This record gives sequence, structure tokens and C-alpha cells, in this order.
Amino acid sequence: MTASKLKVTQVKSSFGRLARHRACLVGLGLRKVGHQVVLENTPSVRGMVNKVEYMIRVEEA
Repeated sequence: MTASKLKVTQVKSSFGRLARHRACLVGLGLRKVGHQVVLENTPSVRGMVNKVEYMIRVEEA
């Protein structure tokens, strides 16, 4: 069985956001608006996604 993956895209800037939220974007591997990464669907990744959901778009990959 393969683990599910998430495709995460940054759609809003991190400028002026809380330091914890910027740290979540760095932890997810996102650098700038429009950048996409594919990540494993783990509880730690899901927690970071939930914290910054207003700045990203998430799809099943």
C-alpha cells in the first residue's frame, strides 16, 4: 500500500504574517507564491497545512 500524497501550492505571500506561520511554510518547503511541492500525507504535514490553510491550496496527488 502506498502512502497518499498532497500537492501543496502557495497562493498568498508570507510577508507580514506571524513568524510561526512563516516557519510552517518553510517546513512545508514553500518559498514563494506559485511554488508547488508534493508531500507525504502525515500528521505533522497535515498539522502545518491546517495552520497556514489561508495561504495555500491543497490537492490530492
